[in-house]
Amino acid sequence: MTAIATVVPGLTAGTWTIDPTHTEVAFTVRHLMSKVRGTFKTFDGSIVVTDDPLSSSAEATIDLSSVDTGTPQRDDHLRSSDFFDAATQPTMTFRSKELRPRGDDFVAIGDLTVKSVTREVELAVELLGVGTDAYGNERVGLEATGQISRKDFGVDFNVPLDGGKLLIGDAVTISLTVQAIRSTDTA
Repeated sequence: MTAIATVVPGLTAGTWTIDPTHTEVAFTVRHLMSKVRGTFKTFDGSIVVTDDPLSSSAEATIDLSSVDTGTPQRDDHLRSSDFFDAATQPTMTFRSKELRPRGDDFVAIGDLTVKSVTREVELAVELLGVGTDAYGNERVGLEATGQISRKDFGVDFNVPLDGGKLLIGDAVTISLTVQAIRSTDTA
């Protein structure tokens, strides 16, 4: 039995491709006295699971023009140079560098690049399970969460309000719900 199967029963070494139809890439940011939630609709990525679970890795590319907060005017503003500048900086990427155990779960440490700015981020990862779908595909499910400062990535547009407040908060909560399918051409 491999080390990974001991840590996560049923998870086998190989390349697992993120299934976009069963995955959500979401964020939350403070706006005035509430929070705005949004998702990115177009993305791809993979998880490479190794026999040594702590040597496993993940990478993802997100199309910034696919941002969706449910308000087209706000989405257009987010795509503009005030925020993502999606016309000249079309993607955001994540590449893991290290995986550490944290209780029954893990922490993925990696490089997040937005607007040509790369910063190290930590994502708390919970493995939800491994199983076979109705078509015989091996699947893994996981959730990952973290928080970043949008200013650290050059996304610093804001509007000052009375009392020294700002329209938009700096902290962005990242929330990923992922299903990935094991590639059949891996050993």
